[in-house]
Amino acid sequence: MVLATDLDGTFLGGSLQHRRSLYEWLRRQSDVQLIFVTGRDPAFIADLCRDQAVPAPDFVIGDVGTTIARFDAGRVHPLADLEAPIVQAWHGLAFEVQARLAPVAGLRLQDTPFRHRLSYDYDSRFNRAALSVLDGLAVDIIVSHGCFVDVLPRGVSKGPSLLRLIAHLGLEAERVLVAGDTLNDLSMFETGLHGALVGGSEAELLAATAHLPRAHRCRQTGAGGIIEAIHAHALHPTPPELPL
Repeated sequence: MVLATDLDGTFLGGSLQHRRSLYEWLRRQSDVQLIFVTGRDPAFIADLCRDQAVPAPDFVIGDVGTTIARFDAGRVHPLADLEAPIVQAWHGLAFEVQARLAPVAGLRLQDTPFRHRLSYDYDSRFNRAALSVLDGLAVDIIVSHGCFVDVLPRGVSKGPSLLRLIAHLGLEAERVLVAGDTLNDLSMFETGLHGALVGGSEAELLAATAHLPRAHRCRQTGAGGIIEAIHAHALHPTPPELPL
């Protein structure tokens, strides 16, 4: 089995009991691979895993899908061959995107290192229609969680990058579970892989995935929702327990 999971609100969310149950189960399973699929950057992931409270992933899809990497010795190591099309697609776009968005009210560039994307926070002054200033550029825009705007190379996001990694590793797609809770996770569910829409997922994500039969709507939040979906999709012969 492969668990490909978002972090904030998903793998890192839910009750302490549910997180402990999932994390301890993952540490015991030699036949389960863990992939973090997140908007977070490599430095955040390295810091997250440093004290070993959270299981370290085998691989990382970071920066909303624009980083594809293995995780080893406490560090994220980008896979150059898999990232090459992303690097090429983003070449020369960062400066132009920043210049066009600079006058847009309510947008603030996030204070984080960027590799092949740009991410912004927005406030009540922001008007989504203002993103039309990016028309004509080869970019995709994701507005999510009521406060984030991600600008990515066209055709690049969590789902396509995950599929590229799955193919590269020769993994069996039928044994993969994706888990998430906001619109920047939508492309993961659109892959057709088994899915866990954890409890408390963004309403827009629930609406956008309503037609997808494999996108299981979980009652439990965060890690509890992941456990629930492992059971629902029958993805492992000895699934983790779901504490009451």
